[in-house]
Amino acid sequence: MGRGEGGRRSDLHTAAALGAGQLPAAGLLWWIIADSGTDDYGAGYGGAFGLLCVLLFAPLVLPCLGLLHAVLHPLPALVLARRAARHVRGPEWARHLGGVVLLGTAWAAPVTLLWGGSFPATALALSLLGVLPVLGIASGRGRTRRTGRAWGTWGIWLGAAPVSAALFVAAFLGALLASFTGVLAEYEPPKLSAGQLAGVWRGDDGAVLRLLPGGRAESTALPARGAFDDAPDAEDFVVCEGSGTWSPDTPERAGERDGVLLSLDGDCGRETVWTIGGTADDSELFVLFGDPDAGDLRVLTRS
Repeated sequence: MGRGEGGRRSDLHTAAALGAGQLPAAGLLWWIIADSGTDDYGAGYGGAFGLLCVLLFAPLVLPCLGLLHAVLHPLPALVLARRAARHVRGPEWARHLGGVVLLGTAWAAPVTLLWGGSFPATALALSLLGVLPVLGIASGRGRTRRTGRAWGTWGIWLGAAPVSAALFVAAFLGALLASFTGVLAEYEPPKLSAGQLAGVWRGDDGAVLRLLPGGRAESTALPARGAFDDAPDAEDFVVCEGSGTWSPDTPERAGERDGVLLSLDGDCGRETVWTIGGTADDSELFVLFGDPDAGDLRVLTRS
């Protein structure tokens, strides 16, 4: 016999509350792993500020995301588990987990197609997002059988709050441990000699920088730092076209990165340091104009 409308409502809210509760920790891990080993282009704390904004609005957004996740993943997986009962023995929660893995793998196909990434990693991540709701539903049903009473809606959502906080703290501490132990690699910019820097570099809006052997440079539609001006409407950069000189820039102070010191002839801007980024096989030159947290990033890649 079925569990009735009350049981189905309890399953829905349990899956939604726990699904929503795990999203802050999952989002933190995704942000840290995606950012690990990548160049931040000296952009300050923009990413951390964005994460803080997400956390501030989380109480309004997470319940909706939790309900959406529940109706797309754990609850359809529960239907699969019930239908598999005729052919697969064992507890329902184990069949439910199998359904979660099956649906997680199925959802990974369109997600990977639309947003890219590794299909196995995406399938694993989506499957893991269904584990906690499944265990929560099994625990709630066990409590109902023992006591004869199911958790109320408010009790389910309030009970998920400390679980969410514990998961977030565990994810944060785990990320710190991974950083200290070297599991999460820090980004290391490539070291390029003058001979390796020489060549043609191209960027957006038709920007071209030719670094010629011997220290001469030619530019087309290339941004350069604006002239010194304290006026409120002073431009952070100007677009230059012409020739000039360049030399490798190797700061002596720790923490500063190598780059290219470019000086264009005439009155077009002032000396600009293009910092070396990317990798040894796919190197870049970049400048961040203006505010480090909300500036204008310009990147050149080797032609």
